[in-house]
Amino acid sequence: MQRFAEMESFGNVVQPPFDEIFRNDHQLKGHWKSRAFGNQDSLVLELGCGKGEYTLGLARRFQTRNFIGVDIKGARIWRGARTALEENIPNVMFLRTHIEQINSFFDTDEADEIWITFPDPQLKKRRKRLTSPRFLLQYMRFLKNNGLVHLKTDNEVLYHYTLELAQINNFKVHHNTNDLYHSNLDGAVKEIQTYYEKQFLAQEMTIKYLCFELPHKTMLDEPAEEIG
Repeated sequence: MQRFAEMESFGNVVQPPFDEIFRNDHQLKGHWKSRAFGNQDSLVLELGCGKGEYTLGLARRFQTRNFIGVDIKGARIWRGARTALEENIPNVMFLRTHIEQINSFFDTDEADEIWITFPDPQLKKRRKRLTSPRFLLQYMRFLKNNGLVHLKTDNEVLYHYTLELAQINNFKVHHNTNDLYHSNLDGAVKEIQTYYEKQFLAQEMTIKYLCFELPHKTMLDEPAEEIG
């Protein structure tokens, strides 16, 4: 409760009550760059950001881009937001909301990229996966046409599901590996690691990475059955 109260004073956190944005648009919708960041730099979202480790890592590395970490868990966001304030990182903010309400906060073509790092794979509920057609169609409403979606996961099923979904819907895949740290990829995707990712690596688990363009469509096909 103390952390929740403290976050109310954080200038880098937006956490409106549910009834304020249910079926309503937030006042920052369409204005994040100008009002929240005071610039017109590109906008990158991390969905399900947890403690914001990846959001912070990206913001430190790419100082001419704006980053927003989105999660519903207030205690987690508190840690990321406090770190950003302590380190004086100006190009990062945090939004506390359910991903299902994301369209109340972002307008058409407002975001340039999306990162989804180690989400719950929802093995029994495909509809709740953050890369399912249900969510991808939501992202299309605010992600610019052919904007990039990045997925990092340790889960074989979620990785193959998302890859198959990208292929059957003819998404352009930029990067695809089922073993990131034995691939020829480099840069932020390897250098920024979350606490859980480090744990997975210590257990010799392989990290999967997929990056694809998300074109604007009205409907999407879904893989018929699980692979992996």
